[in-house]
Amino acid sequence: MAESEHGPRERMVFSAAQLIRREGVAATGMRDVAAHAGAPRGSLQHYFPGGKEQLVNEAVGWAGRYAGKRVARFLAGLDAPTPSGLFAAMAAQWTDEYRRDGFAAGCPVAAATVECAAAGASTREAAAAAFATWRRPVAEALTGMGVPAARADSLATLMISTLEGAILMARAEQDVRPLTTAARELGPLLDAAVAPS
Repeated sequence: MAESEHGPRERMVFSAAQLIRREGVAATGMRDVAAHAGAPRGSLQHYFPGGKEQLVNEAVGWAGRYAGKRVARFLAGLDAPTPSGLFAAMAAQWTDEYRRDGFAAGCPVAAATVECAAAGASTREAAAAAFATWRRPVAEALTGMGVPAARADSLATLMISTLEGAILMARAEQDVRPLTTAARELGPLLDAAVAPS
């Protein structure tokens, strides 16, 4: 993320998301975010008058938008889009990262949910909104592939919740097996939801 493309505020939100996915919310300090973003520390108060909670909530929102936008990229990479192919691409993003970089990072939305949902309503609401922002394009993609609209949202929820669980298990086991297993086992169920043409 080049400075010429994004201002200090956007860089700090991005940096917060990256640090949260690696360190968690509690271990991510405001100074760490400023240093990671290459932004002056004094700018934190200017851009985030609500403090760390505001920054975390905005980082969670960024992560939900990022995940939602990735759906179109996954679909574009499939020769013949299918529900199982979409889910396999979603899982492959993580298996590729873990094989390349190790298991240090997870989803910032999940991290914020685990650490902050009980502490305050605003972060719980930000996480719920982020998941909805991600779920919507997944459901729309499923509908576009022939899944009845009445099932698309519930299957999108199933896909995201399965992926999040597989990410957690992969990190715990230090093995991509939960991700590859989830893609293999969930795929036929997803494809069976496509209405006959």
